[in-house]
Amino acid sequence: MATTVPATALQLRSLVTPDQTVELSLEDVDVPEPGPTEVLIHVEAAPINPSDLGLLLAGADVSAATVTGPGGRPVVTAPLPDAAMRAMSARVGISMPVGNEGAGTVVAAGSAPAAQALLGKRVAAAAGGGMYAQYRCVDVMFCLELPAGTGAVDGASSFVNPMTALGMVETMRMENHVALVHTAAASNLGQMLNRLCLSEQIPLVNVVRRPEQEDLLRSAGAAFVCNSAAPDFMTDLTAALKETTATLAFDAVGGGRLASQILTCMEAAASGGGSYSRYGSAVHKQVYIYGSLDRGPTELTRNFGMAWGIGGWLLTPFLQKIGLEGVARLRSRVAAELTTTFASTYTDEVSLAGALALEAMTGYARQATRQKYLIRPSL
Repeated sequence: MATTVPATALQLRSLVTPDQTVELSLEDVDVPEPGPTEVLIHVEAAPINPSDLGLLLAGADVSAATVTGPGGRPVVTAPLPDAAMRAMSARVGISMPVGNEGAGTVVAAGSAPAAQALLGKRVAAAAGGGMYAQYRCVDVMFCLELPAGTGAVDGASSFVNPMTALGMVETMRMENHVALVHTAAASNLGQMLNRLCLSEQIPLVNVVRRPEQEDLLRSAGAAFVCNSAAPDFMTDLTAALKETTATLAFDAVGGGRLASQILTCMEAAASGGGSYSRYGSAVHKQVYIYGSLDRGPTELTRNFGMAWGIGGWLLTPFLQKIGLEGVARLRSRVAAELTTTFASTYTDEVSLAGALALEAMTGYARQATRQKYLIRPSL
């Protein structure tokens, strides 16, 4: 290992304690020697995605969090509601590393040719955890070499959101749909999906919650934008679904009535002008829930016939379904369009310690539009 690499380095960890709290802290961990097919990455940038928050915060009440310890080594403690504690029972007492993806420079490499080829290169990595750290050891199969001149900030979010957007489009094609509906559409992922669908000429119905989010997407070229808080939402959505013939939706909200409303409007769009059947139209309508912006129950009012489905969708099982060749194909496209179709923007950059500041935690825990945080471990 290169002599410039320290023996230990900082890593952000999340611990659920028996007294019904989550404890976030920075720990000194050993910097490992890479195995034959591994590389050691000096992490320069790692995003805070919604998919990271479940592990990081564990459903804690951030508004009641407290901070102790010195500024450079804060310890955050936040209470867990009863329901969250029940869901986290299997990880009580286990200190867990956090951070699904990030980017940095390879400073040490194993003996395999594929690992040696990345030495000194800037790469993005999806390591399945532990990227909120100064150093991370990763197998080369989880690395993406960034194009020459690409900064770590540009490459930090090269996996979760881009592969999710591509996965939604691939799922649409695999299941023989021709258009998409996407909720929470003004998010970083939603804007990315909008750019992807525009480039692929795929009709996309964007569902948002506020007028300024409508404006944001329309200014980016979105043809169909529906505000779920507007009085005419159901009418507007049905009209958009008739025009696009979209019968597949990806819902980031999860709880409440939105999934049911989408299915209802899909049924209205599919059955308009057709003959009556007490079983509804024969057109299959599918909603996949992939997020939990609303943690309440999913409420279904079954007025959308019998040809429908609702289920969960996660990126990892989808990637397993398409296999290594399929994953490589999608990753190659991400690399080629990293600063265009799959570009991400950030409103705040924080150090590892800064990520544990109460103001920052309150910000990223809201999961609000245009409030995406990036951790810079070297700050």
